[in-house]
Amino acid sequence: MKEYKTVTQIAGPLVFVEGVSDVGYGEIVEISLPSGEVKKGQVLETSRGIAVVQVFGSTAGINVTDTRVKFLGETMKLGVSSEMLGRVFNGLGEPRDKGPAIIAEKRLDINGAPINPYARDVPRDFIQTGISTIDGLNTLVRGQKLPIFSGSGLPHNQLAVQIARQARVLSGTDQFAVVFAAVGITNEEALFFIRDFEKTGALERAVLFLNLADDPSVERLITPRLALTTAEFLAYEKDMHVLVIITDMTNYCEALREIAAAREEVPGRRGYPGYMYTDLSTIYERAGRIKGKKGTVTQLSILTMPGDDITHPIADLTGYITEGQIVLGRDLHRKNIYPPVDVLPCLSRLMNLGIGKERTREDHRGVADQLYAAYATGRDLRSLAAVVGEEALSATDKTYLKFADVFEERFIKQGTHEDRSIEQTLDLGWELMAMLPESELKRVKKEFIEKYGRKFRKN
Repeated sequence: MKEYKTVTQIAGPLVFVEGVSDVGYGEIVEISLPSGEVKKGQVLETSRGIAVVQVFGSTAGINVTDTRVKFLGETMKLGVSSEMLGRVFNGLGEPRDKGPAIIAEKRLDINGAPINPYARDVPRDFIQTGISTIDGLNTLVRGQKLPIFSGSGLPHNQLAVQIARQARVLSGTDQFAVVFAAVGITNEEALFFIRDFEKTGALERAVLFLNLADDPSVERLITPRLALTTAEFLAYEKDMHVLVIITDMTNYCEALREIAAAREEVPGRRGYPGYMYTDLSTIYERAGRIKGKKGTVTQLSILTMPGDDITHPIADLTGYITEGQIVLGRDLHRKNIYPPVDVLPCLSRLMNLGIGKERTREDHRGVADQLYAAYATGRDLRSLAAVVGEEALSATDKTYLKFADVFEERFIKQGTHEDRSIEQTLDLGWELMAMLPESELKRVKKEFIEKYGRKFRKN
């Protein structure tokens, strides 16, 4: 451990130390203030004998003459234990629920170890969220990374809590846990999350990391990594199936941009750093299944698209790395439909690996395709009817128009505590398809119409 008194500059959350040697990227430092207070920080960059240190917390009280900086020679580690289940931590991994400190079984590097692509197994097996639009049409499978694209003012936090509360794997013997990381949230949102988890009993199988809006922005870069480190421990050491929910990745990217600006880096698209794609991938790619390991890490990350712009760099780059997206729509929200999942731009690229016979139900793929096609047709006809008038449409067209309305009111819309099983979701799909003439059901097999759909048709 080396100690220096050579602070030359303080810029925002950054402290510049010169004359250093043998200092590594990501190394943890202790900063001793003239007042005797000790702060922690992390090396962001080191070159030509100068180390750039990002301080965890305020830089108030740090000066260039009396401040001492000690380099500890190790990267940031998190003490992990199965005792973390049922606990609430702050954005730096310290207990904020007034409970005792965790007695660590292991201390793990929060940056994780890259998974060898050869050791990765194919994500498969269904995770039931109890939300029809996800389970039925954009199925989440174990080991998948599936983001939720939202907008400011939409109920993404409510949806995140509902998924955390209801998510389960159908094979009852497997242990299931949720690791919930909230990045840059308000005190009010933090209270909402804690109260909901405690009230519903979901906290017993969950670990919460809460980084508040008034916490230092540099902490936002750490919180998701703490959550994923905990998830990897529970999955690969304790054989649990872990769902990691991170909200809101937009706050994470804003912190990345803020620190890049303080370092005076050359900005990329819309001021975000050019390495944002690489940085996001170090978070998203930590989801998956590993051959020979029973446990899995599945990731649902929520991001609010600035200006509802799906081409914004945060949403755009996330879409490249992840395996699909769930999109929340403002038009549905205005109609008082919860959850306002806009089915048409949604996609789960790994859906086929988690559905079908012995996983969900044999008719699942056909039902999903038929519902999607019928709703898309109904939405198109709304636009046409607005131009030519509903009277100009054929009888079949009017049926599709009515189907779109009923689909939104009955299939998409559900209560905040309504937990639908996959059988209920698929049966509801058949009930809605009974509105359409049988000749229009071109995407479901005849045998399935007889087996599942006939009971909903009025003969």
